Amino acid sequence: MTIKILLVDDHQIVLKGISFFLSMQPDFELVGEANNGKEAVEKAAELKPDIILMDLNMPIMDGIEASNLIARQNPDIKVLVLTSFSDRSHIVPALQSGAAGYMLKDVEPDQLAEAIRSAYKGNIQLHPDIASALLAQVSPQISSVKGLPIRELSEILTPRELEVLQLLTKGMSNKDIAHSLTVAEKTVKTHVSSILSKLDLTDRTQAALYAVQLMREPE
Repeated sequence: MTIKILLVDDHQIVLKGISFFLSMQPDFELVGEANNGKEAVEKAAELKPDIILMDLNMPIMDGIEASNLIARQNPDIKVLVLTSFSDRSHIVPALQSGAAGYMLKDVEPDQLAEAIRSAYKGNIQLHPDIASALLAQVSPQISSVKGLPIRELSEILTPRELEVLQLLTKGMSNKDIAHSLTVAEKTVKTHVSSILSKLDLTDRTQAALYAVQLMREPE
């Protein structure tokens, strides 16, 4: 398995450093580089990478606008944001643009490599601190669900659904969850749909973020 990567950043030092690191990974192939969002959109269409490492603050077109366009034009390409910005004003729009994850540039190299591999498999990649900071903004029901505190979610979800919800916070795909719980992938898909419906959430990202809060809620 070789993961084709397009690297997008307007800082040449960053480009060179990450390019060198990627070249050292036996399962990565750097298929191209771009210096701004417009160029990223064009190269995405031309090169068809599996993963795009996308900076946010760039000239001509920023990473969020580029991610939006790529998601519409090439939905099979996964955008993994790699930036220095850790505030909600950047994170939320980036995720809403269709990005498969949000990583910070101070991440350890090995963690970045694993994030790329995990995103390639379809898993959501969020730093735990970022996920926690997003909770209040991403989910308006964060302090309660149907009038119940988060710590009482066990009254809403079945024990198996709680297990699935906690695995979602690790960014695991349905296939990975199925393997972990030794159940059919179709069964996991049913559980995820039920969780989203019961918690009035719209997607797996919100469910994963919700799970972070669930596990951190004081007894």
